[in-house]
Amino acid sequence: MVLALGYGLVVGLMYYAQRSLLYAGASIAADAPERAPWGQAVRIRTSDGEILYALRSRAATGRPTVIFFHGNADRVTSYASLANGLAAHGLGLLAVSYRGFTGSTGSPTEAGLLLDGLAAYDWLAGATTEPIIALGQSLGSGVAVHVTRERPELDGVILVSAFDSIVELAASIYFFLPVRTFLSDTFRVDQWIGEVKQPKLFVHGARDAVVPIRHGRALFESAPEPKRLHVFDEHGHNDIWTDGLMDEIVAFSEAIEANQ
Repeated sequence: MVLALGYGLVVGLMYYAQRSLLYAGASIAADAPERAPWGQAVRIRTSDGEILYALRSRAATGRPTVIFFHGNADRVTSYASLANGLAAHGLGLLAVSYRGFTGSTGSPTEAGLLLDGLAAYDWLAGATTEPIIALGQSLGSGVAVHVTRERPELDGVILVSAFDSIVELAASIYFFLPVRTFLSDTFRVDQWIGEVKQPKLFVHGARDAVVPIRHGRALFESAPEPKRLHVFDEHGHNDIWTDGLMDEIVAFSEAIEANQ
């Protein structure tokens, strides 16, 4: 009886805490800095009235721009090195802060983040006629896949540390809890990826303990061609941002540009 009550309490706590765990960055979100730490600060309005904070580094004339969707505990202000690395090759960057995250209004939900991704792409598509490539890391990979599916004119997508679905990922981590029955935000990326016809680059660390590589491989196997998977054997989830990853992003972006 005591064990059953204790188990029920754990299940209840997980049910009520699920979004604070999934969107950990929202709980530590700060106001938008007075000065942009890199690039230019822009504001993007979503279709349901939220205002998103984003940072943009412009591409050189005629070059592609990467639109970046970050992980669940991250913030766009941390990506000066990505912006600078892309700029060294003439590539632009738009990094978007989800609703409830640094500088953005609202509270995060799956439906909300998917709207945020579409709003960010639509804003960028109205600001440039050059190729746009989506880049999603971890949680952001789900947003990136959804945007690429919904906007077939988007030119390509890069998925770093991607998962097949939050349901499958959560069930593997919290195997002792009935998470399949109570998850509010499931991010069924495995059900979306089949409609993504654009070129796809998957990148994963073989030592990833946060999103084990089997989840990335499962998504890769579900994806239609054209696609490519690059595995960094010596890297995990939080140390994936290496020169090698930058090289992969640049090479993929330049191949997209060459095929326009």
